[in-house]
Amino acid sequence: MRVVLVGPPGAGKGTQARVLQTTFTIPQISTGDLLREAVRTGTQLGKQAQTYMEKGELVPDTVVTGLVAERTQQADCAKGFLLDGFPRTIAQADALAAELSRRNQRLDAVISIVVPRQDLVERLSGRWVCRSCQAMYHERFTPPKQSGVCDACGGQLYQRSDDTVETVNARLEVYERSTAPLLAYYRERTLLHEIDGTGSPEAVSQRITTTLKTLSPHPAS
Repeated sequence: MRVVLVGPPGAGKGTQARVLQTTFTIPQISTGDLLREAVRTGTQLGKQAQTYMEKGELVPDTVVTGLVAERTQQADCAKGFLLDGFPRTIAQADALAAELSRRNQRLDAVISIVVPRQDLVERLSGRWVCRSCQAMYHERFTPPKQSGVCDACGGQLYQRSDDTVETVNARLEVYERSTAPLLAYYRERTLLHEIDGTGSPEAVSQRITTTLKTLSPHPAS
């Protein structure tokens, strides 16, 4: 089962990725993790990536795609993999398709977790953090016993600058603009499955799992 997982900030993508790993016995592959590991171990692609990262520049598609290609050929990907954070662009999607085609493989599905904008804003803008112990709270879902005070250590709770309503809306707009072409790309190829991301994490997991289990995996080699 070879799957791409897509979702906006606050959609619960990380939670669902962990469930899918266990359910289908496939590794989650994050391009952020791949880049950090490649730099840490000093691989050829890691050295190329580091020159861009040190300048604060975007790592070229060729490097990122090369890292993904290497990772998806490792033994633990024999049954498939779950791509998280890749592809982000049409160029990356084309490169991934070409790489898989070279191995007589293809993606089985692209899962897009869909959550109404107002729900995402509520989820993200309601988060508060303890200045002392970094415990996390939410105004609606996990409020502290006393407003503004951490249950665990009594420390002061504060809201991070990127969790304000204005910043959250801006982040979501950027996501929607940048992801729309990619979703259209996969929709045209009948790979896109849009999953209702509202309700409990367990309910969302069930929707995704049910969808994936109805698909017939493509050849592994």
